[in-house]
Formats: sequence, C-alpha cells, structure tokens
Amino acid sequence: MLKRKIYDDLKKWKETKNKKCLIVQGARQVGKTFIIEEFGKENYEEIISINFKQTPSAIEIFSGDIDVETLILALRFRFPEKKIAPDKTLIFLDEIQECQEAITSLKFWANDNRYDVIASGSMLGIDYKRATSYPVGYVDYIKMYGLDFEEFLWSQGINEEIISSLKQLFVERKVVPDAIHSQMMKYFRYYIALGGMPEVIQCFVDTKDFREADKVQKELLQGYLYDIAHYASADEKIKAEKCFLSLTKQLLDKENHKFQYKEIEKGGKAQKYYSSIEWLVRSDIVRICNNVTNICYDLDDYIKIDNFRLYTSDLSLLIAMKDFALKGQIVENTIIGNSKGGIYECAIADILIKKGLNIRFYKNESTKKEIDFLIQQNGKVLPIEIKSSNGKGTSLNQLMEKKPEIPVAYKFIDGNVGVSDKRIVSMPLYMAMFI
Repeated sequence: MLKRKIYDDLKKWKETKNKKCLIVQGARQVGKTFIIEEFGKENYEEIISINFKQTPSAIEIFSGDIDVETLILALRFRFPEKKIAPDKTLIFLDEIQECQEAITSLKFWANDNRYDVIASGSMLGIDYKRATSYPVGYVDYIKMYGLDFEEFLWSQGINEEIISSLKQLFVERKVVPDAIHSQMMKYFRYYIALGGMPEVIQCFVDTKDFREADKVQKELLQGYLYDIAHYASADEKIKAEKCFLSLTKQLLDKENHKFQYKEIEKGGKAQKYYSSIEWLVRSDIVRICNNVTNICYDLDDYIKIDNFRLYTSDLSLLIAMKDFALKGQIVENTIIGNSKGGIYECAIADILIKKGLNIRFYKNESTKKEIDFLIQQNGKVLPIEIKSSNGKGTSLNQLMEKKPEIPVAYKFIDGNVGVSDKRIVSMPLYMAMFI
C-alpha cells in the first residue's frame, strides 16, 4: 500500500468533536476510494461503502425521505449483515455526484451528528449546481491529489529520516553532498517521467519498468478523455478535449508558456474556448496560473484574467500525451530545446499545486521581465524561478533590488545549493518540496 499524507488528515477529522460530514475532492484515479476504504477498515468496526457509479441501484436509498432515521433503515435493508452503529460505522458515499439527493442528505447527517460520513467524487466542481440543496456549512473539505514528490520518495524506499535531513539542509542553505544530490536528481527525473497517479507508481514499484508504467499512464489519459466526453455538455466536450490535448504544445513545444488559443486551432479565440477552460478547471483536470500586473501583496488584486498558463492536475497526464521517447530523455537527462525548461516548470508547478498553494506568474511583454512563479506566505510574496542550469536570473535580481519587503526568493536549478546574496537562494529542483 502506498503511504499517503491524507491518511493523517482523515484521522484528525475522525478525532474532531461535533464534526461535520467530510467531502474528499479530487480528480479521478488519485486514490480517493482506496485510501478512504483503508481508513475505514482500520479505524471503524465496519464500513458501509456505496459507489453510485458502480451501483446505480443504490440511488434508490435516497429516492424518498432523506432524514437520517429513514436512511439508516434503508441502509439496513440494503446491507442486512451490517450493524450500522453510531461512532462504530463509517458511511462512505463514493462518486456522490451521481446522486444529487445523497449530496443534499449530507446536511441531515451533519445535523444528526451520530454517524461519521465521508463523501467523495471526481466531478463535484461541475455538478454541485444540480443538487436540490447543496450542504453549504455542513461539510468540511479535503483536496486530494496524486502522489507528491515526497510521497513518491516514500514509495521508492526513501525514509522520513533522510527526507528530514534534506529539509535541514534546505533550511540552513547548505550544499547537499554530491552522492545524495545525484541520487535525488535521479528520483526527481523518475517522478517527472511517471507523475503521481497511484496506479502508475504502484506499477513502477512492482515492475521497475517504465514501459509498463507508460501503458498505465496512457490508459488513465483515456479515462480522463472519457470523463470529458461523459460529463461535459454537448457544446463543450469537443472544445474541452481540444484545450486539454493542446497542453503539450502550450507547455513543452514553445518558449512562451502562456496559454494561446491559436495552439488549439488556427484563428482560435477566447470567445469560443474560454468556457471550456473553465469547465476543465472546475472538473479538477487542469490548474490555472494567472499572470499578475504587479508583484506585491495581495497578488489576487492584480490578476490578468485573460493571461494565464494551464497545467495538468498531475504530471502523469501531460507526459502521457507525448511519445514514450520523451520519458527516456527525461530519465537519461538528455532533453534539449524548449522542452527541458518547460518540463522543469511543470514539475515545480506540480509540487506547488499539490501543497495547496495558489500559483501566479509575472511577465511584462514590454520590459521582457518575467518571474516563473509567485506564491504568498504569511502576507508576503515569494518569487520562484526555475532554471535548467545555474544561470543568471536578471529579472529576479532586479526585482529583489526594487522590492526590499520580499524576504527571500528561490531559484530552483539543475544543480546544488548556492546563495548569491542573503535573499536569493539557489536550490536543487527537488528541494521545492520544502517550500
């Protein structure tokens, strides 16, 4: 079983007094069902697990009155072997977007407060408006992603003690010993090639074969395309698929990674495609990163809505869109041209997004100044640059000279730790996991 950080979050929720129902959100195949069922088996006497997509007949349970007493009675008829006792039974409503009355029922489960209820779904962001009464204020949320880089290291047998030692080097800005650095860069390139989808990582753990993992990646990509075809409206499905599949052109095949509609089709315009992009964002298939007009807190006040980059919700999906040869080039570190910088940028975006951070970027076309990523922590802006080598970051240097209120800037490089001054720190790419 792959170790996942969300397991500890689930335990904290269980130990909370007067807790609400819990909704675990996330894209398809990131491991929601598996980890919740394992959590239920290990922390409750029994688990009632209903997957509304696999068992549509279970929707009948919620077709009449949805007060808790009626629902418990219906569940006991459906699962006669289960006791369904307060505090001892976990009720897990999986793919809940397929049953709108089940979504509505969460309000009543929360008010009753005798039973622990977890719901999950991969398309909640696009279906919530169809619920007869969405339970705002009656549920807590956890966002789940594919494995982040630290979880990937766990899967490869790298223990927490080693990772803690690396974190200490990050905090103290000390050089990583060469032997450790080379191994960490190897694992980082593995992570870029594989991404974080649990089924892909488990395949690689079992087989140590990148070709077998590639097959799983491509199957998952097809599953995502199926979801677009299944859930998007007739007007959106073809456009949304085109937007999604254009991401390799947007991020890997050109120097400017701004999302450009002309890469979808000749003469493509926002008027035609922007609603499809919004659908992809709401469905957790992609993440949006907006340009900002000014680098100061609060970045949201300076967002340019029509100027953005799009990243896949997991690196697995992006790499699966390309030929297997790219995977070999990543692992062997032989990438050349625009793709290398684009891949490293996508990898750092993946790490930051999976930490729950809102990412922005700055690019001024007239001055040619650009900062790859901007995040906010403790009321301060933190600039981040990504370099395929330890070259000069002119824009970053000029920014830090003009903005003394920015405490630190990070330049993540295909190299080791270095400090050009007290406020600009060069770090190996893999150290982004400690931001």
